[in-house]
Amino acid sequence: MTPLPRPAPPPAAAHETAAHETAAHETASHETAAHETASHETASHETASEGAAASVGVASVGGAAREAVAEVGVLWRAARSVMPGGHLDAAGCNVPSDRTLAAVVAQLRGERERGGYAAAPDLAEPRAALAALVGAAPADVAFTESGTAAMAALLGGWHLPAGSRVGHARTEYGGTVMLLRRLAARNGWRLVELPVDGDGRLDPDALRSRLAKGLDLVVVSHVGSHSGVVQPAQELGALCRAAGVPLVLDVCQSLGHVDTGGVGAAAYVGTSRKWLAGPRGVGFVIAATAVPMDAAVPTLGGHRWDGGQVTPRPGAARYETSEGPMAARAGFGAAVMEHHALGPHAVHAHLAALGRVARDLLDGAGGWRVTEPRDEPSALVTLLPPPEDTVDRAAARAAEASLLVSAIPAERAPLHLSQPLLRVSPPPGTGEEPVRALARILAAG
Repeated sequence: MTPLPRPAPPPAAAHETAAHETAAHETASHETAAHETASHETASHETASEGAAASVGVASVGGAAREAVAEVGVLWRAARSVMPGGHLDAAGCNVPSDRTLAAVVAQLRGERERGGYAAAPDLAEPRAALAALVGAAPADVAFTESGTAAMAALLGGWHLPAGSRVGHARTEYGGTVMLLRRLAARNGWRLVELPVDGDGRLDPDALRSRLAKGLDLVVVSHVGSHSGVVQPAQELGALCRAAGVPLVLDVCQSLGHVDTGGVGAAAYVGTSRKWLAGPRGVGFVIAATAVPMDAAVPTLGGHRWDGGQVTPRPGAARYETSEGPMAARAGFGAAVMEHHALGPHAVHAHLAALGRVARDLLDGAGGWRVTEPRDEPSALVTLLPPPEDTVDRAAARAAEASLLVSAIPAERAPLHLSQPLLRVSPPPGTGEEPVRALARILAAG
C-alpha cells in the first residue's frame, strides 16, 4: 500500500493553521425490454462462472455465513438480465436491477395514464427500509435530487452562530469542502481540520482532543469518493455524542457497501446510484428531529405558515419538495428493498472480499500502486500511476477493452490529493477475470 502524496497547503482563508487545527476545509410485464436487449450487451469480461464469481474471497468466512456471502454475488447478478461487460465502477454509477427498472417504468406509466399527482408512489415502506440501515425512524427520511443537494440543504440551514467551529478532515469530498468554505465565509464559522493518519483515516484520539477544545459540528465522509478507507464512524459517533456535538455523516459511498449502523449521527446524507444500485437523480437526508436545523430554502411542501411565521413541518419533510423525480424515487425504493432482501451484512462481507482480491491482483501491475491497506473492508480501490503512465491514458485503454473504471481528479479531494487516481470498484458478483484483464492493461502501459 502506497500512501497518498499530500498536496501543497491550501490558502489559509477562514481556516486555522495546522499547528492550531488547520484547515481550509412495477411490473414483470414491463421487464421484457431489458430481456430483449440482453443478447446485445454480453459481458465480454465476466467470463468466470457464477460459482467462481460468488466464491471470490470468502474462504475466511465460516458456516452458514460463508454460504450467504457466496450467494450474494449469484443473486445480485441474477436480478439483472442486462449487465455491461467489464463494469468495475459501482462507486460511480451501479447497475440497476430488473425490479428497479420495472418500478421506474411502472411509475412513469401510471403518471401518463392517471396523472402525475394521482399516481404519486407510496414510499412509506422504502423510507422505513432506508432509515433502518442507519437506525433512524421513517419520519427522519427526506428525498432530494442528489447527495450534493442533500448536503447543501442540510448544512445550508444548520443553525450555528458566527464564531462556531466546524470540524472536517482534509480527506473530505471536494464539493463539501467548497460548501463549507462558502458557509464559513457567509456565516462567520471557523473551519477546523481533524487530523488523519497516513492512510487518511481519522484519529479518534485526535477528535477527542479537538472536541475537548470546542467544536460545534463535525462533518465526515464515511468512505471517500477518492479512497476506499473506511472511517471508524461508530467510534467517531460515540465521541461526538459524549461531547454533545452533532455529527453529519456522508454515506454516499458507504450505504449498501459497509456497515452504517450504530453510529448515532445527528444526520446522514447519501445517494441512490452507487452501492445501492438505484437510479440516478435521487439523494436523501436522514435527520433526527431533535437537532435545531432547517432546510436552506423553505418550501410549501416542507414548511407551513404559523401566525405569519414560516415554520418547518415535523420530521425531515422540511428538506423534501413535493415536486421531484417520482419514478426515480420509486426505483430507489425498490433497490433499497432488494438490498434488505439480500442481507446487508452478507453484502458488506462479499464486497470486502472483492476489494481484497482486487487489491491483490492490481497492486504492482505495471508499477501502479494501491493506496489502501490490503484488508480494508471495502470494494473501492484506488491506484497511483507510475511515472511513465497517467490515469487518463490507463482509463482510456481500459475503455477500449470494455472495462469501465473511473479517473478521479485531484479536485475530488483537493486538500488530500496532489494528483489524479484510478478508481476500481467491482459490483457484487464480479469474477476475477475483469480485474485480471485490467491488471494486464496496466502492466502493458
